[in-house]
This record gives sequence, C-alpha cells and structure tokens, in this order.
Amino acid sequence: MSLTPLVKESASPEVHAAYEVLTKKFGKMPNIFGMMAHRPGVLSTFLPMFGAIMERGTIEPRFKELAYLKTSMLNSCEY
Repeated sequence: MSLTPLVKESASPEVHAAYEVLTKKFGKMPNIFGMMAHRPGVLSTFLPMFGAIMERGTIEPRFKELAYLKTSMLNSCEY
C-alpha cells in the first residue's frame, strides 16, 4: 500500500485551517503534515507539540532540525 500526502481539497475540513497556517509559514504544505492529515486527530495533536519544540527554548531551530533528522537516520526512517 502506498500513501501520499493529502492536498487540502482532499483533507478533512477540520484540518483546513492547519493547511492555511502551514502553507503560509513554509510556502507550501510540508509532506510530513500532509501525511498526518490522513488522520486529522494525529495532525491536530502533533502540531502544538511540534510548535512548542521548534519555536521555544534556547536551542536554535536549525539544531533541532538536525537532531530529528539524525534520529530519523539512526532509526532507518526514510521519510
């Protein structure tokens, strides 16, 4: 089975606001969030945690990005 990220028009209306916010922030809907949109509850729960991790604290966002990319590599996560 192959999954693809959902475009806004195919996503549940309950996550359309998230699409607008993320598209405005990143210039497009990042695929990781489009994948989570298959399960609106997952996307809605994940976004506040992601925001708290990436936008708060004393560590620069670029180092946080490197940390989760390295973690993905160590766990053989291709996505």
